[in-house]
Amino acid sequence: MGGELVFSIATLLGFLLTLARVAGVFVFVPMPGIGSVMSPARVILALGITIALFPQWPHLTEYPNGGTLVMWLMVEAALGIGIGLAVAFVTEAFNVGAQAMSLQAGFAFASTFDPNTQADSGVLVVFTQIVAGLFFFVTGLDREVIRVFARSMETYPAGSFVLTRGAAAQVVSVGSTMFSTGLRLALPVIAVMVMIDISLALLGRVNAQLHLITIAFPVKILICLTMLGWLALLFPVLYRAESNVTLTMARRLIAH
Repeated sequence: MGGELVFSIATLLGFLLTLARVAGVFVFVPMPGIGSVMSPARVILALGITIALFPQWPHLTEYPNGGTLVMWLMVEAALGIGIGLAVAFVTEAFNVGAQAMSLQAGFAFASTFDPNTQADSGVLVVFTQIVAGLFFFVTGLDREVIRVFARSMETYPAGSFVLTRGAAAQVVSVGSTMFSTGLRLALPVIAVMVMIDISLALLGRVNAQLHLITIAFPVKILICLTMLGWLALLFPVLYRAESNVTLTMARRLIAH
């Protein structure tokens, strides 16, 4: 009876620590529609992934006191949040590019319902969020995140991970690539929109009787949509490149 009780306590502690690490990632993970899903569904998903990682659960030989256990749970959750935040930067890079394009092309005046935030957002922003969320599964990034968690259980068992300045710097460095990737995505459209604005301004100076304002928005929107159709071919390439940077950082974060 004593052995069975010890085994059950060790299993329970391993389950709680693994669940804290897995649940942390769902705070920022860019799954499509995760924000609008009911909380019980997200809890069941976290429990399912935790149970799937059962072979990697930590096996504790000494049981911590209450204060130490709470500290371990906080550190485990912080590790999961850090990985989830790094993965979310991939989607946010596309949102930054879409926001920059919206301001130049005139889509900033058009809004639609965002299923993730339950609020009105720009049309291009909502579109890129949905596309990037689908790429999260198409490129297999969801499976890679689970592999990273399984590997982290081997390299950093429960209570052994320590939050350091270097670990935080790695997450921040991945966040800095969010703006560079968004700029790379939006720069062709922005350049063409600026050229259109300059051309219309010159035409207006040549002939002041032309009412170019009435045709400026339709022309810019049409050209923007045309370029987006061309840039759509580059979306998977950019997403894979940004995902590789994130996964490299995550593997470096959990490596000894």
